[in-house]
Amino acid sequence: MAIRMYSTLTGREDELVPLHPDGVLRMYVCGMTPKFHPHIGHARTFVAMDVVRRYLRYRGYRLRHVQNFTDIDDKIIERARRLNRDVEATAREYMQSYLAVMHRLNVEPADEYPTVTGYMERIVEFIAGLVESGHAYAIESGDVYFDVASFPDYGKLSRRDLNSQLVAARKELEPGKHDPRDFALWKRAREGEPSWPSPWGRGRPGWHIECSAMARETLGDQLDIHGGGADLIFPHHENEIAQSESLTGKVPFVRHWAHSGLVVLGGGEKMAHSMENFTTIDALLEKYTPLELRYFLIATHYRSSLTFTMEEDEDGELRVRGIEDARAALGRLRRALGEEPLAVDGPLEEASVEAFNAAMDADFNTPDALAVIFELAREINRCRDSGASPAELDRRRRTVIRLLDVLGLDIRSETPREQGSIEPYVELLLEVRRKLRDLKQWAVADEIRTRLGDLGVIVEDKPGGESTWRVER
Repeated sequence: MAIRMYSTLTGREDELVPLHPDGVLRMYVCGMTPKFHPHIGHARTFVAMDVVRRYLRYRGYRLRHVQNFTDIDDKIIERARRLNRDVEATAREYMQSYLAVMHRLNVEPADEYPTVTGYMERIVEFIAGLVESGHAYAIESGDVYFDVASFPDYGKLSRRDLNSQLVAARKELEPGKHDPRDFALWKRAREGEPSWPSPWGRGRPGWHIECSAMARETLGDQLDIHGGGADLIFPHHENEIAQSESLTGKVPFVRHWAHSGLVVLGGGEKMAHSMENFTTIDALLEKYTPLELRYFLIATHYRSSLTFTMEEDEDGELRVRGIEDARAALGRLRRALGEEPLAVDGPLEEASVEAFNAAMDADFNTPDALAVIFELAREINRCRDSGASPAELDRRRRTVIRLLDVLGLDIRSETPREQGSIEPYVELLLEVRRKLRDLKQWAVADEIRTRLGDLGVIVEDKPGGESTWRVER
């Protein structure tokens, strides 16, 4: 089967066929604006894109992956002022913070990390090309704007109607601006802020033009995949399409627009630096292991929103229920794999590999792929109980490890963090309960659940026969 990948532009899954004759997929991911340490929302996007890239390479695709840093921005400047620090040093600190936590989450590095400051000349050239072709205009102050009316397809990614946008826009135009929908490509210099030379005077680029220029310089005029969070669809990615297709005349600029769902708080509020409602990855890694956090992030399909709810227990300790569930799930996998030595090379359980591939071929459906792995883990337990041969057990165990590795879940490399002395006993009881349910001994199985509840251990049964537990005092 061929891989089918959803695109926000078309609203459907299409077969992933390389655009370029050399067969190399060009993949660009909008990276961080390093104004502070990365939070769980950033991790959601970048882990999702890491899974996409890992799976493509596993399936034999050749790929070049570029991810930028927007290292000059109003918010970085404001952060530097608050810290009484240099803007460049501030951005560099948070860029290093990003790279460090992504390494801990087993996110493979991009092939290249272009920065805005490092590509300033190319950005200026890109803007000049738009001005020369009539798609942009400079005003007396030194600002340069993209002329939205010059691009009839504007709105095709976000499916926004231009007329309704015009009605909703501010009635008062900024001085010199032709249309309220026009957006800045170049902003004149402000006193005391970093600036660069240009044909329109000293200044710095607008946010949207930067990615168009960096993507073109590193990957070319057309991309196979462009990734980012769903909050970038409009206006950022919409504006990228307008700029890039206006300059090059090549359509589409991107064949597959891959947008990860947002991390939302319990009340439905988006998590963001700007709203100051974020939880940094570093803070979460003080409580949870990188493996547990990565599992939590990929257990939901990448295009779906991910609910993040922190709860305080009786001791005042904060917990994230979804990551607690991830911890329990990984514990079940570890017990199925056991501690016996296992040869890395050897035959795999082909039916499971095919089922895993079928799930991932359908727009990287990690929940279905994980379900295949857990079914294989249950088979391992059944085989042990029935006295299967070591070779049969090893084939299944090796397959679980190999498929987890495709998802970046290196289960053998990480020792689970101590969760308290009751964990092995609760898990033993749940294992007994699962076997009782397989034998249709429902009354005894329900009694175990009830008695655990009396002790403050809440058991929740999930679809597919899995169970999770938590302590409530």
